[in-house]
Amino acid sequence: MLRILLVEDQTLVRGAIASLLSLEDNIKVVAQAEDGEAAKHALNEIDVDMILTDIEMPNVSGLELVEYSRQHYPKIDCIIMTTFSKSGYIKRALSLGVKAFILKEAPTDYLIDALQKVKSGQRVIDPELALMAVDDIDPLTEKERKAIKLAGDGLKTAEIAEKLFLSEGTVRNYLSEAISKLNAANRIDAARIAKQKGWI
Repeated sequence: MLRILLVEDQTLVRGAIASLLSLEDNIKVVAQAEDGEAAKHALNEIDVDMILTDIEMPNVSGLELVEYSRQHYPKIDCIIMTTFSKSGYIKRALSLGVKAFILKEAPTDYLIDALQKVKSGQRVIDPELALMAVDDIDPLTEKERKAIKLAGDGLKTAEIAEKLFLSEGTVRNYLSEAISKLNAANRIDAARIAKQKGWI
């Protein structure tokens, strides 16, 4: 039996996916969560073989959840499902060891087949999505990415510095570098561009 933690912020979508998966004899959705934060709590309380998660969610995103799972539960396979085929998302997902990347508009049979393939040790990434990730290079460093994401959330330099445990001068340097690399007008514009690409 394949035990799945299903993570999706839209209740109707989550319910529909859970219902579809419950029709399979060898698949069981043992827990559901509305975002990555709730999923982290679920992981501490229940044994699962696989996490099936959306990317864009409040509080803790799907990619942040995958990163957490990789650090604390390395034996759990992670599968991303999303409506967003952004190159940055795909590249980051692959770098985090995601076993499959599935678009939500894919047929149910494709999802079931992907789950079974991952269970047997395979990876399932659409060739076009993989090529997209290779062709579009993210120029930001991890620290620049974190700083620009917080700036995009409306935080001021001092607040970003406090959250990242850095000096204000260092944060200003990271933001300046990110703005320059993305040819952006300002930090908000840089965050918009990076988000559009799926880099944050």
